Amino acid sequence: KVDRRIRARLPFSLTRAQDRTVGQIVIDMASPNPMNRLLQGDVGSGKTAVAALAVAMVTAAGRQVAIMAPTELLAEQHERTLGRYLAPAGAPPSLLVGSTPAAERRKVLDGLATGTVEVAIGTHALFQDEVRYRDLGLVIVDEQHRFGVHQRLALTRKTVPGQGRPHQLVMTATPIPRTLSMVAYADLDCSVIDELPPGRQAVT
Repeated sequence: KVDRRIRARLPFSLTRAQDRTVGQIVIDMASPNPMNRLLQGDVGSGKTAVAALAVAMVTAAGRQVAIMAPTELLAEQHERTLGRYLAPAGAPPSLLVGSTPAAERRKVLDGLATGTVEVAIGTHALFQDEVRYRDLGLVIVDEQHRFGVHQRLALTRKTVPGQGRPHQLVMTATPIPRTLSMVAYADLDCSVIDELPPGRQAVT
């Protein structure tokens, strides 16, 4: 039901590559082991739409999602885009970045601790010591190559003792050698969106 509501909200149909990737994520999240997947695709291939469906599945199960971007500008962009996609699922995202005003920051922190904030989008602010999550079920890292290993681990460790590790989805449009090494040596599954939506020009 959640999947259908989100898809109905999208102003386009998913490509076959996006459908395949969503299916891989569904299988991963149904497994007893936490997902650890790389989502690779060119700019404009639709990674954000795939991420929105993953977020909706997790929030429908009553758990929280943290989405980390390397810059405030990109975090704000994700908040606007995902906000449109996630409205039908009743999980509007909250923004948490370094420039968030103190009053709004406290409101978001309180919401994450109590669970009233289901989706947090932000920068490094998401894994600071004062940030507490009630039940973090999914971590999404955009442009993963711009974060250090310890920074990504700091976010995935923001769980209450006994809850286990959250699912992790890292996204990139940059298949650099470091990413290839992660796939080969770090038990990171890989999904590739290898086609563009209709009307998109190929990336050179």
